Amino acid sequence: MPLTKPRMPALLKISSEKTTVNRLKRDIKQLNLKLSELQALLEEKDGQIYQLRSNASSVVDESIERTKSSSSEVPEENRLPSKDAQETSPLATFQIGEAEFGRDQGAGSIGIQPELKISKSINDLNYSSSLHVGVGGTGDTIQLFQDGSYNENATESSVEDFPEVEVDFQETFLGHTSPISCCRFSASGNNIASASDDGTVRIWTYDSSTPASRNATIYCGAKIMSLDWECKSDRLLLIGTADRGIKAWNVDAKRVVCDLQTSEEFPSVLDIKCSPVEPIFVSAAASKGQGTSYVDSLGFASLTVWNMRTWKAMTVLPLGKDPPAITSLSFNHNGKILAAAATDGMIHMFDMSAGQQITGWPAHDSAISSILFGPDETSIFSLGVDGKIFEWSLQNQGQVLWSRNCSRFCGPESSKDRRHEMALDANGGRLLVTSASVRAPIYQVRGHATNGLRTLPHSAAITTVDWHPTLPIFLTGSADNSVRVTSIL
Repeated sequence: MPLTKPRMPALLKISSEKTTVNRLKRDIKQLNLKLSELQALLEEKDGQIYQLRSNASSVVDESIERTKSSSSEVPEENRLPSKDAQETSPLATFQIGEAEFGRDQGAGSIGIQPELKISKSINDLNYSSSLHVGVGGTGDTIQLFQDGSYNENATESSVEDFPEVEVDFQETFLGHTSPISCCRFSASGNNIASASDDGTVRIWTYDSSTPASRNATIYCGAKIMSLDWECKSDRLLLIGTADRGIKAWNVDAKRVVCDLQTSEEFPSVLDIKCSPVEPIFVSAAASKGQGTSYVDSLGFASLTVWNMRTWKAMTVLPLGKDPPAITSLSFNHNGKILAAAATDGMIHMFDMSAGQQITGWPAHDSAISSILFGPDETSIFSLGVDGKIFEWSLQNQGQVLWSRNCSRFCGPESSKDRRHEMALDANGGRLLVTSASVRAPIYQVRGHATNGLRTLPHSAAITTVDWHPTLPIFLTGSADNSVRVTSIL
């Protein structure tokens, strides 16, 4: 008896705390529902305002055309001054204040957080579990493009927002202190590597059933330009930096097992890709350009093949004299073919066994930001800095199988500061693209009925994306320093 009495107050205290926590969770869930409803209402008003703007523009154009027509029919001496016409112009009737609502203004941009988070600390990694309750879209969408064709005349003002994704769960990682430059799932999907502009890489897991023993923070001392996991296991992570560095991090030993450097002429390691079969990887490095924008700051290209056993350079893939910078790489399933995208709009295809370029074609009028092999590897996707996405046939070179214009999300203006990227889900049916908005679009690739979806909002631009290798779970890294793992229904 003397042993049990002292425990009773502690047990009662624990029980009381559990009750309080459960009540808080219920309250937070209800608050999230109300916030989501408010956010949906704001977006609906946003859509209505842009519809009004579109109508106003149409009326103004018609008025101008009528004025021109009537002016051409009336002699010069009989024409009336245009003052009255200006005072009664439809433009004055339909003017809408810019400050009232912005195009991509989400709840976060006016001080309303779309979700509430409970943070906890795991081995020095700040982590947050989100209790967000997903809400459906605000209305029907207008299909912007038809499958297989590119509509040059379609503009952002002529389309409603995509429906919001239906979320199974979402977790938010808060361990970084600067905008996220890159994030990648490991080969199994159990671990995540995320990099920040502050020169750090964090390795973490979103699943509580996965051991946190691999969690780590890697200090690289320079901006991280690229990340890639070894394809056969989750053991090695490759990191490319802006100051010639290529680091290989062993997640089991928790240390850098190799610290390579590119030549001084090519300091920026824009992309790294591991072969899915052989113990090799390819680095795309670039020299410095003369301009201030992202593309103009890149000079010439260098493609180097590295051996992951000896950690030495094996060969340099031929690109010709003074080749434009290579921004993105992609291996096919057996590692025999490497695709490389360049700032001059070219796609290059290499036979890795021969170390030679086998074909290439001009895919965009501007620089290419990202390139991916399609799921059945009979096609390849390319994303240009102009915001155009093309799926190219590899059986009939030069044929466009599917296209979208996502310049609304990642057009030329937002491409001045960074490289946009895209990611395909495990089935190849959904294409996720980075965004200058707080939301990112998820396009349904050809053969799928729905035009697209939109992610839940961050509080700043979405700078990097990736899909889980087997599950309907995606990553979004943002300029608000956060990384989110989202599982969709």
